[in-house]
Amino acid sequence: MYRFYSLFAGSLLLALTSCERSDVEKAPEGEFKHVRLLVSDQSTNQIHLITPQSGQVLPFQANHAGATLYGSESGRFGIVIHRTQNQTQTFDTGLEEHGDHVDIKGTPKWGLLVGNGALPTHFKTKGDRWMIFNDGDATLDWAYESDIHSKPTMQRINSQIRAHHGAMAPFSNGLIAITEKDGSVAGALPERVRIINASGQTVFASSVATRGIHGNATDGEVAVFGSSSGILVVNQNGTQRLISHPADFGTAWFGTIMETPQKGQFLGYTAARGVYWINTTTSTVTPLFESNDIMQCKLAKSGMTLAILTHAGELTAIDLTTRNRIASGSVIPATTRDETQKPQLESTGQFAYITQPKLGEIWQVQWNQLSKIQKIKTVSTPFRMAILGVESNEDH
Repeated sequence: MYRFYSLFAGSLLLALTSCERSDVEKAPEGEFKHVRLLVSDQSTNQIHLITPQSGQVLPFQANHAGATLYGSESGRFGIVIHRTQNQTQTFDTGLEEHGDHVDIKGTPKWGLLVGNGALPTHFKTKGDRWMIFNDGDATLDWAYESDIHSKPTMQRINSQIRAHHGAMAPFSNGLIAITEKDGSVAGALPERVRIINASGQTVFASSVATRGIHGNATDGEVAVFGSSSGILVVNQNGTQRLISHPADFGTAWFGTIMETPQKGQFLGYTAARGVYWINTTTSTVTPLFESNDIMQCKLAKSGMTLAILTHAGELTAIDLTTRNRIASGSVIPATTRDETQKPQLESTGQFAYITQPKLGEIWQVQWNQLSKIQKIKTVSTPFRMAILGVESNEDH
């Protein structure tokens, strides 16, 4: 069972959810031609770059199997992380956005730039820069998009923090909020957050201790970290505080934090309770989609929509500007909770993309007509997927 919460209620909610989104109505039939899917395989080194509109599938060979995939904020570049092999590769789609059109910069290819951090794990992208937290030694590897074909290795920041399963949040003022392990709690999770500069020097020490941190997001001014002690809010000026979880949460806490289109407002997700809206200005936490059956919960490429896929096979889209549900229905067979490799979810403004690991397929589901599903053949056992490119049909 799940409950969905909107800003509105009753018949108004029903009327709103039956309408199509304006950006979907204006879009042409089919996916935008400059959208790409990057897909890794669980057991082989194969990587596929897929153009959904045409159905073209380009095969590439990564250095290792089972890669985790991310996209740069511009959409042009893919970041391919091989965590246990201490390696990161970069990939160039050749699609460069120029506001009202897209330029084609050569053919899709691997970038020169690589990373060699110890256990590269959490990834963040802001503007023309991205950053990776290395769990093996708590260092940060980072690069500009312009480095892809001009530099051999990513730059490194030595945080001078003991190794842990951590994360970072870059602020708009150039400072970085980074987790730290003080050893007060057993295990790999950090307990604190400090703010450092680009040289790794501490600018603002931690002022709040927790019993364990996981998951974070930032709007450039405020960073929010999920914690078992409450929601840790860290401002770029160094101030820190905790927002309490809802009273009925018990031991549940948000292990995933996501941004929203509104400054100072974030999403918190816990498998035990569902998705909640976090307002750091009012220090309030309100339910958005309550469920203990969520399998995947992801922001759309634009960041304006939240896509939710349950173990039961139900797919839901929520507009984060209005907080209204814009689509909901059953789209895939149910998945057992103990399944080794579960379906992965990503989405654009027009479509949701769901991997089917046992079939070697990606199912493209149209948001304004969920019964309309196209099946794309891909790698033998789809492991991870990232949406790259640009939601546009315009050429130079």
